[in-house]
Amino acid sequence: MATSFSEIPVIDLSLADDESTKSSLLSSLRSALTEVGFLYVSNHGVSAAVVEGLVNALPTLFDLDDEVKKSVALENSPHFLGYSGVGSENTGGKADRREQFEFATELTHSWHPGIPLYERLRGPNQWPKGHLELRSVVEAYINELTRLGERFLDLVAQALSLPPGTFQPFLSDQHRLKLVHYPALPADDPAISQQGVGPHKDSSGWWTFLLHASPPEVKGLQVLNKSGDWVDVPVVPGTFVVNIGQAFEVVTNGVCKATTHRVLSGPHERYSVPFFQGVRRNLTKAEALGTLKPHFDTFDISRESEEGHAIDSAFLRGKYDTWGESQLRTKVRSHRENGKKFYPEVYDQYINDDA
Repeated sequence: MATSFSEIPVIDLSLADDESTKSSLLSSLRSALTEVGFLYVSNHGVSAAVVEGLVNALPTLFDLDDEVKKSVALENSPHFLGYSGVGSENTGGKADRREQFEFATELTHSWHPGIPLYERLRGPNQWPKGHLELRSVVEAYINELTRLGERFLDLVAQALSLPPGTFQPFLSDQHRLKLVHYPALPADDPAISQQGVGPHKDSSGWWTFLLHASPPEVKGLQVLNKSGDWVDVPVVPGTFVVNIGQAFEVVTNGVCKATTHRVLSGPHERYSVPFFQGVRRNLTKAEALGTLKPHFDTFDISRESEEGHAIDSAFLRGKYDTWGESQLRTKVRSHRENGKKFYPEVYDQYINDDA
């Protein structure tokens, strides 16, 4: 029987390079996958210069004039890419206290009437004019994290007693990146909500790779363990925080849980950079549940906490058959003004379908 975790494990990916240490790595990774759902990866091979370039760009990016931010507002994009201000996104029915820029693998707009509406999620970025250096920094980072994600998936497969390459067919052609700024809480107004991001499971990807982009003394990220206690996820320099997304939980038949987490705002401003490894939009629930079911039926799993079990999870328990539609619903519910503008034909249905 699994026990509840009290800290987040660190997995040293360099151990995979030596056959004498690889089995130890895979054993530790298997435990992290099945018992925690959150982990740090160290010695991951991502260029330090690329990471540093992105971290250094964040304060300048969020200091851009309001008019520049407005010119790339997420509400301009049917793909939900661009800038959104503090309070414009909701989690659990409450406004999140963060501002963010959302980017993705650069692709052309390809949707047209006659194909599923969720294919409209695929499309190009909005780049702030006059800041060409930002695009090169962001695209370099997306390329590095795309490669890391693919290498990591092969290790995950082996840790779960599957051949390398098992999980690649589930991947999308587009991965997403958020650059997030959590403003410091005013010290003189205790009535302001601490919700940087409310409790949730990641519905935006297969796996999430998070860069803590603030100094170690800046805290905020917490994970819910199986006992229902919140566990801090502090900054560990040189690592990424990696966690399971909802689609991966479905494909592994609940063996690998998408762990509930949140961000609490505090006295210091905080920057964070989550990279969401994309899931194939036409993946059906039957395909996701059935492809590897015989393998994962042999695993013993433990139940998550009641609070974690109650978090909105449309693809796991909802009425929508494809990952793409479930994802579109999540986006519309989180960015309601955007949903009204570009998806009026499904807006009311998505907002009210949990009534």
